[in-house]
Amino acid sequence: MRLFVAIDIPEQVRSALGELMKSLHGACRDARWVRLAGLHVTLKFIGETPPERAAELKSALASIATRAPIAMHFRGLGFFPNPRRPRVLWAGVEAGPDLAALANAVEKALSPAGIQQEDRPYSPHLTLARFKDSARVDALQVAIEKAGQLEFGATTATEFHLYQSVLKPGGAEYTRLATFSLSGSKTK
Repeated sequence: MRLFVAIDIPEQVRSALGELMKSLHGACRDARWVRLAGLHVTLKFIGETPPERAAELKSALASIATRAPIAMHFRGLGFFPNPRRPRVLWAGVEAGPDLAALANAVEKALSPAGIQQEDRPYSPHLTLARFKDSARVDALQVAIEKAGQLEFGATTATEFHLYQSVLKPGGAEYTRLATFSLSGSKTK
C-alpha cells in the first residue's frame, strides 16, 4: 500500500483554489491538474509499504508527544523546481515553526520503523498541477501574473492523518487510515 501523512484543508480554501484552477486550466493544456478532493498539506510521503506494517506506523505516529494546533495561511503560487523547468505548480502554505516541527516529529517517529528521512528541508505547499518534462508554461505564467496577489484562506489544523493512496487513471484516490489529534487528545 502507498502511504503518506498529511493535514487536510478546509472547504473554503479548497473552493478558492478550485476557482483559480478553473481560470488557469486553459492557459496550459500540458498540465495534469489534481483533483480538488485530494488537496492536502503533506507532512511525509512514506511510499509503498506492506499492509502488515500499517499498525506499526500508526503506533509510531501516535507516539508523537509535542502537539499543538497549527495556524496556516494559503497564498501565492510557485513552481518546483523553478519556472523555467516546472514539474509542479503549487499554492503556498505559510505557517509558524509548529508546522515544520510537526513534519520533523513525523520524520523522527517513522525513522525507527525503517522509513527513510528526507534530506531536503520541509517545504509546505499544496500541489495544484504536474507537468511533463517538455511542458511550456509561458501562458500559464502570464495568467498567474495577471491574477495578482492570491489569497486562498486560512485555518487552524487540529489533527493530522495517515492516508493510503491508490493511483487510478482519473487521479489518485485517498483513504484515511488513522487520525491523530494536535490538541493533545487520543487518536481516532
